[in-house]
Amino acid sequence: MCGIIGFVGKDEQAAPILLDGLERMEYRGYDSAGIAVRSEAKGLQVRKAKGRLKVLSDLTQGGAELEGVLGIGHTRWATHGEPNDVNAHPHISENGQIALVHNGIIENYLELKEQLLKRGVKFTSDTDSEVVAQLLEFHYNECHNMLEAVGRCLRRIEGSYAFGIICSDYPNALIAARKDSPLILGYGESGNYIASDVTAIIKYTREVSYMDDGEIAVITSNSVDVFDDELTPVDKKRSVVDWDVSAAEKGGYAHFMFKEILEQPEAVRRTVSPRIKDGRVVLDDLDLTADYARGISRIYMIACGSAYHVAVVSKYNWERLLRRPVEVALASEFRYSDPLVDEHTLVIVISQSGETLDTMAAMREAKRRGGRTLAIVNVVGSSIAREADDVLYTWAGPEIAVATTKAYTTQLVLMDLVGLYLADLLDSVEQAEYKAILEEIQLLPEKMDQLLEQVGDVQYFASRYFNHTSIFFIGRNLDYAIGLEGSLKLKEISYIHSEAYASGELKHGTISLIEPGTLVVALGTYAPLFDKAMSNVVEVKARGAEVLSITTESFRERMEKTADASVVVPDSHPVVQPSLGVIPLQLFAYYVALQKGCDIDKPRNLAKSVTVE
Repeated sequence: MCGIIGFVGKDEQAAPILLDGLERMEYRGYDSAGIAVRSEAKGLQVRKAKGRLKVLSDLTQGGAELEGVLGIGHTRWATHGEPNDVNAHPHISENGQIALVHNGIIENYLELKEQLLKRGVKFTSDTDSEVVAQLLEFHYNECHNMLEAVGRCLRRIEGSYAFGIICSDYPNALIAARKDSPLILGYGESGNYIASDVTAIIKYTREVSYMDDGEIAVITSNSVDVFDDELTPVDKKRSVVDWDVSAAEKGGYAHFMFKEILEQPEAVRRTVSPRIKDGRVVLDDLDLTADYARGISRIYMIACGSAYHVAVVSKYNWERLLRRPVEVALASEFRYSDPLVDEHTLVIVISQSGETLDTMAAMREAKRRGGRTLAIVNVVGSSIAREADDVLYTWAGPEIAVATTKAYTTQLVLMDLVGLYLADLLDSVEQAEYKAILEEIQLLPEKMDQLLEQVGDVQYFASRYFNHTSIFFIGRNLDYAIGLEGSLKLKEISYIHSEAYASGELKHGTISLIEPGTLVVALGTYAPLFDKAMSNVVEVKARGAEVLSITTESFRERMEKTADASVVVPDSHPVVQPSLGVIPLQLFAYYVALQKGCDIDKPRNLAKSVTVE
């Protein structure tokens, strides 16, 4: 799992392009890297190394050491076998004919490996991916045709994959294949590309196609031919990437995460502005009628990680607005829970990348059971976007930091818009409240800008509290929901243990963990339950906790009488307030991690797009 790039050029050397593409995908997280390049004079040349990409770059003198216009590269996040030079990709077949890079997991690799071992094949790594390289060689020796060998191999393997394959017998051809793991084709003037992420090749081309499950592509310097799983030719639609390469660069900021936090006002503006006309929510891409809405008996919201936390916020808001039952489900659990889905079930699928394998599998299960699926994603042309019955894009622009920020807030505000749209269809919201919520949504970018002027305050509090080893986030209702996201942000980039609790649950066990000096981040932005929230702040203070509060202008004075420190956010409608309340939590996590010297954009053990179960 992680980054794949491949290049077939006319005259341009492959290795520097491969290294540059891998560098642009470093944000995805990895523990080793490697490249394979073929030349007429030297055949297949493979270099790979554990650790950061710089180790590989130094090993190859920035790619200058490797001659050839055809190559593949990979950054690996270990699933089978420890991170080391041997387990790094590319993997080479036993006789050195075939080099392969792989994202995904081969579920029946042990069975296949045992069959190959019985035939005398020798393995060098502990990975499932090497099994495919050896199996390819076996079938290639049978049929002496690489495309046919790939087809035979794919019919035998089970699991998820994106493959980039080169063979020493084919001096100007790269083969790619895909199932349940993203892979794109890039069309350039000096050659053609494959990549798991458009970020890797945007410097070289904006013209791309998105491979579908079961497809195989043969890429040369002059052509890209795509086939289905029966090796029948397929015509691929080409798309043009419409964001500028600078959007995927730091632009002078120390970290992508900080840059993306500051980009949130504009990202929200892009998400909202085209969807509000004449004081109404207009979702031209969504074909939901009032009759269909009235027939909805249940709504599921399915997601992982931060997207799951968006769903938790949205459950509160949608049940209030729609008066329909909403169930939030972890995608990794949903399809194993025998979910109650039928033709009267609306299933909302939330994913930043649109490639999250757990979420994709859950969506497919919902469709199999007859549910209607609506995808909320950021990446145009992604797998979830293509397979869902309906899709709405967040238009957040590329998000590079592993810890999501602007993708979260744009998902949140888009879910608010969809909730309002459905409530209007159902006539379940008073028009005065509809108007008030919509006005506050339109004011969000301005209020976010205002809030981000307090960056210095949050930085100070982070410097004051960064040395805590355990931090608790508490809140009620929507405050609890954004506390979940604040806790996740902190733990994933600073490695501090943190947990979020519905503060009413403290007295049912958790308060036993509060002792003198414990830091509690208390959320007090949800106006209907502010008094209840304050009583919980008093409870933890009585046990010796130090309290950092997040509250609104309206409640500043009351909160500051009890809390040790406060960050104040602008007032908004309760439905919209979480989009503001979460920003100080993002900044707090960022500055705590900065104080601790952590690798903020590439936290340990994490990947941006999780394409394995």
